[in-house]
Amino acid sequence: MRRLLIYLKGYYREAVLAPLFKMLEASFELAVPLVMANIIDVGIGNQDESYIWKMCAVMILLGVVGLLCSVTAQYFSARAAMGFSTALRHSLFSHIQTFSYRELDLLGTPTLITRITNDVNQAQTGVNLVLRLFLRSPFIVVGAVIMAFTIDVKIALIFVIAVPLISLVIYLIMRLTFPIYKKVQSYLDRISRITRENHVGARVVRAFCRQKEESSDFMQTNDLYTKIQIAAGKISALLNPATYVIMNLAIVAILWSGSAQVDAGRITQGEVVALVNYMTQILVALLALANLIVAVTKATASGARLNEIFDTQTTLIEKESQEQHPKASENRVVFEKVTFTYAGAGAPALEDISFVAKSGETIGIIGGTGSGKTTLIHLIPRFYDIQKGEILVDKIPVDRYPFWQLREKVGMVPQHAVLFKGTVRENMRWGKSDATDEEIWEALKIAQAKEFVENRPGGLDSQISQGGANLSGGQRQRLTIARALVGQPEILIMDDSASALDFATDAALRQAIKEKTKGMTVFLVSQRAASIRQADRILVLDDGRLVGSGTHLELLENCPVYEEICLSQLSEQEVRRV
Repeated sequence: MRRLLIYLKGYYREAVLAPLFKMLEASFELAVPLVMANIIDVGIGNQDESYIWKMCAVMILLGVVGLLCSVTAQYFSARAAMGFSTALRHSLFSHIQTFSYRELDLLGTPTLITRITNDVNQAQTGVNLVLRLFLRSPFIVVGAVIMAFTIDVKIALIFVIAVPLISLVIYLIMRLTFPIYKKVQSYLDRISRITRENHVGARVVRAFCRQKEESSDFMQTNDLYTKIQIAAGKISALLNPATYVIMNLAIVAILWSGSAQVDAGRITQGEVVALVNYMTQILVALLALANLIVAVTKATASGARLNEIFDTQTTLIEKESQEQHPKASENRVVFEKVTFTYAGAGAPALEDISFVAKSGETIGIIGGTGSGKTTLIHLIPRFYDIQKGEILVDKIPVDRYPFWQLREKVGMVPQHAVLFKGTVRENMRWGKSDATDEEIWEALKIAQAKEFVENRPGGLDSQISQGGANLSGGQRQRLTIARALVGQPEILIMDDSASALDFATDAALRQAIKEKTKGMTVFLVSQRAASIRQADRILVLDDGRLVGSGTHLELLENCPVYEEICLSQLSEQEVRRV
């Protein structure tokens, strides 16, 4: 947690003023028992009504000034804690944005969401309570003990015994609950994961009538989370009874010893009342300190989880920005003996892959499930770093490009169409931030999306729901293709991005891309042999290896894997027809 305190930068004034005002409030609070003692000993003892009213006014004044100090401290601590969490959340989000696919795969989305929300909130609460109570509670305890010694040393020894006993009880309870609170956050991760999976996959859950099973799974996880919280609650529930028993025993001892001292004339009745009040103040301060320790315990556990994210560094090192764009090369993309293995995988996903994609070529990529098609095209924009070999774009290794420069060259249409909440125009401008409406309509026309966008109320200003939920699968795919085309990239990668299109629309799309994107190198990944058969060259992958490269007819003659794929989808006559 200490490492995260750098995010208080800019709020140091508030971080200093908050505890100072709390200590001022505590000072006024420590003066109240003495005023009460004077009311009893002087006012009531002498039956001086005017003195009683005067001292009551002093008590009210102390209370009002203490309240103002408390409110001021609350304001400064809340401001500092909110500024801390805002800066922390910004930094955390920015750091997550630097992660490559590898880190995102290892960490997982649910835990990242939990950490940027719940864990940051826990850290914020911890900072808030520390600024308010870290100095106040010890100040009250020490101050009350000192004040007790100024009244009577013998009775003050009761404080010396009671305070460590109460502190020991609090320490033992906190020590037992600390590991439990660590477990709580991991169960929150699991709840977040299940919730996200069910919300994202709601249609699948309902399609397979899995509502009861998913609800049962959620309830089991939620019940485990509840049991852990109850276990912590049962232990924490001992805090008040145990501390109050010690405090009440201490008060009995004070009254017993104090009565003897009063009879002997060493102290007054008002001073006995003041001693009892100081003991009560000590208990309240220690209980507040216990709450602080609970909050700090949770904040520390959350801080450790946040530091895990900050300690996770991306494996992709970005080169510094270059002033000049590299000149287009005839050999646009070159793979030279490339081998790639996913983190934690036992075998390479791609092994010894070599090919050249020339400028203006359409490269079809086909293969069975798990053959490495998507992995291969993810290496071109450098979503992952390879272990062996070299990948060149325009004769320059991809790891020598700054990310913006490389990905400006590459238009990516992902396997799963992802759109963002907003208008069609806003989504299209992800491809080019200053794209004109004419450029957007041209891209929509090539992607075969112009007609349905025109028919939507508002046209380019029509709203798209989160994830494109108000669009069909084919419409989402066509819009993601148009988004990539808006930027007029030199390399267009379509990762099975026409799977939801009918054959006629798919054919029209491929024809439009071929005619309207002269000079653009197109990588077309598809499960359909019919979608890639017209490509200038086809790469055939099988279990991570390149087993064939050539035209449709060439592969039919010399690549059994490709022939098998084609014959499984098309008749013999259709396969042989060019």
